Amino acid sequence: MIDLAPELIAFLLAAAVAAGFIDAIAGGGGLITLPALLAAGVNPVSALGTNKVQSSFGTAMATWSYWKAGRINFTLLRWPLVATFAGAGLGTSAVMVIDSSWLMIVLPGLLIAIAMYFLFGPKASDEDAQARMTPVTYSLIAGAIGFYDGFFGPGTGSFFALSLVTLMGMGLTRATAHTKALNLASNAVSVAVFALGGQVLWALGLTMAAGQVLGGWLGSKAAMRFGPRLIRPLLVIICLAMVARLLVDPENPLRIWLAALLG
Repeated sequence: MIDLAPELIAFLLAAAVAAGFIDAIAGGGGLITLPALLAAGVNPVSALGTNKVQSSFGTAMATWSYWKAGRINFTLLRWPLVATFAGAGLGTSAVMVIDSSWLMIVLPGLLIAIAMYFLFGPKASDEDAQARMTPVTYSLIAGAIGFYDGFFGPGTGSFFALSLVTLMGMGLTRATAHTKALNLASNAVSVAVFALGGQVLWALGLTMAAGQVLGGWLGSKAAMRFGPRLIRPLLVIICLAMVARLLVDPENPLRIWLAALLG
């Protein structure tokens, strides 16, 4: 573990609690913890690995909390979970040989579309609708999203939530609960890869994990209590925040293209 002052560790722990809360409801907690780790002086690769480890604990707590409350049907998710795990493994392998910069151009548009769907589309409620796919067929979608998570990552929770609502006919709170279980499967692959590569600061990651567990528990309870009234606006906010985060990157090809077009 790098030598950090107690107040800096306290700051990272607080960031983990906030991120765990947000992650349990809408995903995107990395928008809080990753910049916090970088600000603390952790090198970028180790920050990614440490962030993935600590966030996995929050996702695991949220998954357990939703399951205990009867919101997750693991029998229904059996094949989608397998497909997500396999897809994440393939995506993690592919990122080593395929240029992912094109995603920096496509992703902002996809995230804006998701935000607009939840903002202006059919009102997402807690009522289940008729599923358009069987769990086995949905496994193809889950595997593709898992591949994306292993390959790139930002917005994975939003993609899972949208697909579960529109394709599996789940109410928004139920979709959010199942999203956490699928996220946990894809996270497991990333954690293994970062750990094998020696890119995890375990002491710091496990310290932050305590905050993630607390935040994940609080967030899942809030989501189940307030349902779509809380989940919908947070999904919109997180999607748009991720768009802003992507476009603020000076290396983003879309930002470079827009700057050249406007100036």
